[in-house]
Amino acid sequence: MKEIFFPKRMWRPRPELKRRYEVVIVGGGSHGLATAYYLAKRHGIRDVCILEKSYIGSGASGRNTTIIRSNYRTPEGAAFYGESVRLYERLSEELDFNLMFSQHGHLTLAHSDRAMITMQERAEVNKLLGIKSSVVYPDRIRELCPELDLSQRPAYPIVGALYHPPGGIIRHDAVVWGFARAADRLGVEIHPSTEVTGFERAGDRVTAVETTRGRVECGQVVSATAGWSSLVGRLADLRLPITTHILQAFVTEPLKPFLDVVLVSSQLHVYVSQTDRGEFLIGAEIEPYTTYKGTGTLSFLEYSASHALDLLPQLERAKVLRTWTGLCDLSPDYSPILGKTEIDNFHVSTGWGTYGFKAAPIVGVTLAELVASGRPPDLIAPFALERFHTDTLVSELAAAAVSH
Repeated sequence: MKEIFFPKRMWRPRPELKRRYEVVIVGGGSHGLATAYYLAKRHGIRDVCILEKSYIGSGASGRNTTIIRSNYRTPEGAAFYGESVRLYERLSEELDFNLMFSQHGHLTLAHSDRAMITMQERAEVNKLLGIKSSVVYPDRIRELCPELDLSQRPAYPIVGALYHPPGGIIRHDAVVWGFARAADRLGVEIHPSTEVTGFERAGDRVTAVETTRGRVECGQVVSATAGWSSLVGRLADLRLPITTHILQAFVTEPLKPFLDVVLVSSQLHVYVSQTDRGEFLIGAEIEPYTTYKGTGTLSFLEYSASHALDLLPQLERAKVLRTWTGLCDLSPDYSPILGKTEIDNFHVSTGWGTYGFKAAPIVGVTLAELVASGRPPDLIAPFALERFHTDTLVSELAAAAVSH
């Protein structure tokens, strides 16, 4: 009789919740999973549980547009994301899981003289921090992406670009599964379908987490819940300066591969990449209204498709395959809020807007260090919640002018 082999589970079936955990992480996306993994891997803290109200990776980690880059405008942001890209570059080997990270370059297109000045400024900041970025002109752009329409036909002709060679795309579901499997193998408990409904506090500390499956006591809490972060904070009587918007994107039917760079245009408010399946992934800016309703709009499809055709007219007959929305939590200065809060043992990863997925590994490393040592690492110190009280903001709007 032929022997039948069944594949191993990615992680263990959900156990019963214990009475107490040293660390409770709210949110089973890339940030929560990465924090749990590095707590166990680097600090030996394995009495950790992850609480996710839906399935693992159901939030922003499964609804982003998979772009990885580090060419940010502020020194704080560029250094932070630069380290994240370096971690991503060796993450497949570390997790023993193919994340399909393709670093085929990232072009931020400029359509005006003013935009070119901004590109020059960003390039200089990047170079000072050891990040590969340079300003390129149409002749070089044509070499990097001959498919682009570099004529004078579009309403906004391309006059130059910021070229970032380390930029690329990655499989977002693979990142989630890789971190989840690795954390599980180190003893972390993963609890999907477990919604947090409240927190018990004693003075300036959270003592227990209330869930739909019962109450668990905790030593420390990490909230990594993307667009829901302000609502989770409210359960602990913590006010966060966050607004939540939706971000829309769509993919076309699979086409023969021909685009091997990521294209972004701040002026046209569109970005385009081709996935490993051949689909063209197209997105735009967040919607200007605040909402938790994940309903797509026809107007988004119309303007984003129109601007994508300004760049790549050969996509004219491509059919739209599917669309989706995701929740984005924005801080006042477009930079994340990462680390300690006014509640002694309640830490947050929030305010990422549209670029939190890029930061998953370095968020995990730094938050794990904070939880283990009680001291914020230097790399995340500028992103403390306290900056909104001390007026030491980190304005990243120049690098976030289009959501990508």
